[in-house]
Parts: sequence; structure tokens; C-alpha cells
Amino acid sequence: MTRTGRAFWFNPPGAGEIRPAPLGAPGAGEVLVRTLFTGVSRGTETLVLRGGVPENQYAVMRAPFQEGEFPGPVKYGYLNVGVVEEGPADLRGRTVFCLYPHQTEYVVPADAVTVVPDTVPPERAILAGTVETAVNAVWDAAPLVGDRIAVVGAGMVGASVAGILAGFPGVRLQLVDRDPARAEIAEAFGIAFASPEEAAGECDLVVHASATEAGLARSLELLAPEGEVIELSWYGDRRVSVALGENFHSRRLAVRSSQVGMVSPARRSRRTYGDRLALALDLLAAPAFDVLITGESPFDELPEVLPRLARGEIPALCHRIRYGS
Repeated sequence: MTRTGRAFWFNPPGAGEIRPAPLGAPGAGEVLVRTLFTGVSRGTETLVLRGGVPENQYAVMRAPFQEGEFPGPVKYGYLNVGVVEEGPADLRGRTVFCLYPHQTEYVVPADAVTVVPDTVPPERAILAGTVETAVNAVWDAAPLVGDRIAVVGAGMVGASVAGILAGFPGVRLQLVDRDPARAEIAEAFGIAFASPEEAAGECDLVVHASATEAGLARSLELLAPEGEVIELSWYGDRRVSVALGENFHSRRLAVRSSQVGMVSPARRSRRTYGDRLALALDLLAAPAFDVLITGESPFDELPEVLPRLARGEIPALCHRIRYGS
């Protein structure tokens, strides 16, 4: 029996639409999932919406269950929480997270879904993909007890990194952002907040996630000698410059990239992608992460909501999309 779901497609530049999505019956080793919530990863999905994915990054940026090709039209997204309606007995009725686009229901291999712990409400579980990125960044950064750390950029990823680092013993941790309203995030996690101008320097480690040239420059300025910036920003097709003169060499500073596409080398031999995602879901048992979800809209409004998010008309970190009543 053929079922038909509904899926959101990006139609760059700046538009999208909901299309029918025919579904086959799940076969052996597959599950049929009914979506409860998806999350809009504003930075990445804005880039896709405006057609700004660089051609040489088409393969890297491809989502696991993407349909269509960049620059578009393309079905894109990776923050999906739903309920298994058909499939193996141990999964039926379970709430699961999947790296699936915005779609009302879908069929995927059973090993593509991760069971959401009972300690994590489905409404919060949409953050799992972002917190997974933050977990990988912390593995890359390898902070030590007592480190002086700044996270520059209090968007979804930067705030998630700060939320994880808030549990490290003995660290001096500050969340740095130009928007004073982001102090609410720092307060939720019980850490200090500062504007870029007021941020404390002499940092052993700075995690940069503002996706701005000014933010990267300030991150380098905040380092102590031989300190390191972990660069988490995704600039897409934008070029940025960085001052490698001045104090860069004399203070032996370093800039190192981090991204979620591969498990950090620090854990690659001992952790799988599944292990990393399961850890991210476990961390989301902390209610403080709710501060990252800043709005909600029904699925039918997504073609109007996403362009407004991209234009900044709706201030948002993670905007939650609700399916059903």
C-alpha cells in the first residue's frame, strides 16, 4: 500500500514549497516514522535557501537523506524527531531522532534512527544534531581542568558548546556575543557572558562560532601565548581574512578547524557516529538546553517562516516546526 507524506523543498534563491512525498511500505530492516517535530538549523538552512552552498562543497554539505542537488530545488534538513509507527518490534512506538529533512512521515533503515531517552522530551530532542556537533568540537578542543575558555558566537552551535563546557571543573568560561539578549543563554547554563569588547583575555582556548571575520579576529586577540582557536564557523561561499602578522607568530597562536562530518581524531578509534549521537541525546536531559529553542511554527507555515528567518525578521536560534495538532 502506497502512502503519501508531505515534504518541504528549498527552491533557491529565497523560496520553498511543500510537495507530496510518496512512501513505500517499510521493508525488512526499515521503519516508518511519523514526524512530531523538526528543527530549522538557521545558519545552514539560510545558506541553502539563498543558494549559497559553494559548488566545491556540494558533496560535503549533502544531508544524509537529501533529495535533489544543490543549488536546488532540494529537500534538505537534519533535525527530525518522530514516532516509529511500523518496523521492528523493539522500535515500534518509540520516539526517535533521525537526520531527516522536514517531512510529515518517512521510511528509512532502522539503523538510521536513534531512540530518544525517556529523560529527554521530544520537543527538546530536535537539538541532538547540533549538540552532536558541539560534542565533536569539545573532543577536538580537548580542554583541561582549570582552562580559561571563551566561546565566541552564541548561536545554536556556540551555545551548545558552552552548555557542554559549563560542566567542566575549574574552568573560567565565558560566552561572548554582540547581542546582549544572548546573556539569557549564559544565565541558563550558569556561566559568564561578555560582549566582544569586555571579554576576558589570556585564554588557553577559544571556540569560535560567530561565522564573522570580526569574531575570528577577536578570538585570536583573546588567546594567551600558545593558545588555540577551534574554528567551528561555516562561511559557505563567503571569504574571510585573518591577521597572521602582528602577534600571530610571536605568540605562537593556532587556528584549527572542527566539523561534524567525521568523528574527532581524538575519539575516532573508540567512538562511532552512533555513539556520538547517543551521547548528545543523553546530554539533552539537561533542561537548560531549552533556551536554544526560540520559536515554533506549524509545518504548513514553513514556506513563509523560513524566508522570514533567513531575513532576520524572526529572531531565532533553533526554530521548532510542529507537525499535527
